[in-house]
Amino acid sequence: MTYKEARVYLDEISKYGSVLGLDTIRGLLRELGNPQEDLKFIHIAGTNGKGSVLAYTSTILGEAGYRTGRYVSPTVVSYLERIQVDGRWIPEEEFAELVEMVREAIARMEARGEASPTVFEAETAIAFLYFRKKKCDLVVLETGLGGATDATNVVGNTVAAVFTSISRDHMGFLGDTLEEIAEVKVGIIKSGCHVVSVRQKPEVQNVLVQKAQREGCRIDIADPEMAEIIEESWDGQTISYGKWKHLKISLAGRHQIGNAVTVLTLMESLVDAGIPVSEEAVRSGFAKTYWPGRFTCIGRNPFFFIDGAHNEEAALRLRESLEQYFAGRRIFFIMGVFRDKEYDKIAAIMGPLAERIYTISLPDEQRTLSAEMLKEAVEPYCAHVEACGEIKKAVEAALDTAAREDVILAFGSLSYLGQVMELTKDMRVL
Repeated sequence: MTYKEARVYLDEISKYGSVLGLDTIRGLLRELGNPQEDLKFIHIAGTNGKGSVLAYTSTILGEAGYRTGRYVSPTVVSYLERIQVDGRWIPEEEFAELVEMVREAIARMEARGEASPTVFEAETAIAFLYFRKKKCDLVVLETGLGGATDATNVVGNTVAAVFTSISRDHMGFLGDTLEEIAEVKVGIIKSGCHVVSVRQKPEVQNVLVQKAQREGCRIDIADPEMAEIIEESWDGQTISYGKWKHLKISLAGRHQIGNAVTVLTLMESLVDAGIPVSEEAVRSGFAKTYWPGRFTCIGRNPFFFIDGAHNEEAALRLRESLEQYFAGRRIFFIMGVFRDKEYDKIAAIMGPLAERIYTISLPDEQRTLSAEMLKEAVEPYCAHVEACGEIKKAVEAALDTAAREDVILAFGSLSYLGQVMELTKDMRVL
């Protein structure tokens, strides 16, 4: 099987959609020899910040000398980006070999009349096979959707369960209240593991604490309010937090402080769990972390940023960053979202900041909110809105209109930001 054939096969099984539950993934992994049982995991759940916490954590662990696997969803730059060891994407050849193994296992399951795995379940199995093959010391694992019934929750060897900020998202799947959503997400907590969380809203915090107590787990809470901001700009910041003085963080945005202190708390928890991580590794890891699509600058003159803010809380944090770093400047938006997101709330939060907004339709035609419908949603908040439809057309229009001292921001779904990066590279705006 070639890489192209592997991708075609995975596209074919994507027809099974997204099905929550662990029975099918357990069956698939049994067929493959349960590779997850030979691995140890740091499992991350939450609404916003999972990817950044994963990036900080895996980079720091790599600096500490551990062979570290990353499982990421969604990706920005490349499909292969979702499965990494020590920051390197899985090679096409090895990916194709593992897809062939998974395809044969699924064929055996189907021959016995068992349920067919979804594409996310197949990808999760591929990741576990690769991490076992590479003899990873630790795997940093990001949930796909929720927690308890997410395919990644098939793992049992959880060293630490980590929680980023939990807010309302995917309510059709996870619940109608914060408490219901939290109950689903805390399902990743396994008996006796360490639990680390950023400070949550009281109703969420109560659910976390009660679950940790039931499972006999120690829980450590990171409090962003206790962090002191020493320096900050659009390309990073320096903070002090507890014993950590003048710590340089490579990622910008006030929301990154919460992610950073969560990771600092996690590192102290790992040391207590018998996984030593030096101060030098922590400092070096924070400084070296790169995570595209999280208030990432991809061009200057004019400044050009990309950000995957796709829900209310993320939009509030993004607005805060723009007001902090670029007050008084003209800002041009390129905006694309899925139709199941809180686009009305995002429009109300972000729209008033924009000089002009260019709306696009996302490549995923089944899920996208059309450029025309998104234009209608943002028009009450911005006087100049243009439904461009195509990503290239929106990028070109923004670059043609913005002056050198202005700011362009493409945001919404992560799914189209890789194309924006390619287009701006071709246009030599860097």
